Amino acid sequence: MEAAWGMVFWASLLGIAYPYAGYAAVIWLIARFRHDPVLTSDRLPTVTLLVAAYNEEDVIARKIRNSQSLDYPSEKLEILLVTDGCTDRTEAVIRGYEGPGLRLLSRSERQGKVNALNAAIPLARGEIVVCSDANAFFEPQNLKLLVRHFGDPRVALVAGEKRIRDDGQGVSASEGFYWRYESFLKRLDSQVSTALGATGEIFALRRDRFEPLPVDAVIEDFVLSMRYVMQGQRVVYEPAAISWEDASPSFGEEFKRKVRIIAGGWQSVIRLWPLLTPRYGLIAFQYVSHRVLRWMVVPFLLPLAFLSNVMLASDPVYALILAAQILFYAAAACGYHLQHRGIRWKAFYIPFYFVFLNVAALAGAFRYLSGRQPVTWEKVQRA
Repeated sequence: MEAAWGMVFWASLLGIAYPYAGYAAVIWLIARFRHDPVLTSDRLPTVTLLVAAYNEEDVIARKIRNSQSLDYPSEKLEILLVTDGCTDRTEAVIRGYEGPGLRLLSRSERQGKVNALNAAIPLARGEIVVCSDANAFFEPQNLKLLVRHFGDPRVALVAGEKRIRDDGQGVSASEGFYWRYESFLKRLDSQVSTALGATGEIFALRRDRFEPLPVDAVIEDFVLSMRYVMQGQRVVYEPAAISWEDASPSFGEEFKRKVRIIAGGWQSVIRLWPLLTPRYGLIAFQYVSHRVLRWMVVPFLLPLAFLSNVMLASDPVYALILAAQILFYAAAACGYHLQHRGIRWKAFYIPFYFVFLNVAALAGAFRYLSGRQPVTWEKVQRA
C-alpha cells in the first residue's frame, strides 16, 4: 500500500511541477534549436480598431482618446465601437465623438462579446481588424507593430502583450508577475511554431479570414486563435505591442474573472479536441503542456499530492516534504490575510497567487461541468 501511495505522490508532484516549471525549460531548449521566422512588411494596410463595450461609461471616453492618439495614418484607421446592451451612458458618450473615422454599432440586447464580434467584424472597413477592450489602453506604436507580421501569408492572427499597471497593491503585484511569466512562455511558443491563444485586450486578425465564432464560446479570443492553428495557419506573438490595464481592485473581482476563463478553457479543450492528437505534433505537445495541464490537471493534483504525502508521513523523508508543503500553504494563507490589510510582501503573494489560481481553476471546472457558465461576462470592476 505504501508503494502505491508513493507512486501517486511522485506522479502528482511531477504533474504539478512540469507545466509550471518543467515546460519552460523544455520549450527554452527547443527554441535554441528551432526557430521559424516570420516575414514582416513595412506596408501599412487599412485598419479597423474594434472595441466591444458593456456599461463602460467611466472609461470609454479615455479609450476613444487613446485610440485617436495612436501613431497610424488617420486616413487608414477606422475606430469601430460596438455596444452590447448597455444600460448606462456608454452610447451617449460615444455619440459625442462620432465623426469621420469613428462610428458606433449599437446593439440593444445583451448577448455577450462573442456575438458582438460576430456582428461587427464583417462590417469593419479595414483589411486588418485589431480587437481591444474598453479598459485596455494602447501604446502609440501598437498598430504598426501588429500589422507588420501580416507580411507573412501564413499569419492569420497577431497577439499583443497585456500588462497590469502596478498600483502598489497585492493584486497588481501578483497579476504582473503571472503575466510576465506568461509572456516569456508565449515568446518561446511563437518562436518555435505558433502562439497558443491571444488575450482579448489586444490582438489583430485578417478580416477576410474571419469565420463567425460559436455563439456560446466563453473565451472567444482563445477559440478564435486556436481555430486558425487547427487550419494550419499561424498565430504570432508580438511582445512590444503593449496594452495596459488597471489591476482588479480586489482578489474577489479577480477570482470571478479567473473562474470564467477556466470554465471557458474546459469548453475550448473539449470542443477543440483534435488539437490533443498526434496529428498536430509539436503544437499538440505545446498545447497540452502550456494550457491543458494547467486548466484541467494541476488543480486536482494539488490536493492529491498533499493527501498522498500525509499517508507517507511516517517516513522521515516524506515527513520533511510534508513539512515543506505545509509551510508553502501557510505562506499562501499569510499572503491572503496580508492582502486584506494592503501589505505587499511578494514572498507571500507568490504562493498565495499560485493557490488562488488553482482554487479558481477548480471552481471554473465545476462551473463548466455543471453547465452554469453563461456566455455573457460579468463586468469586473478595475482599480
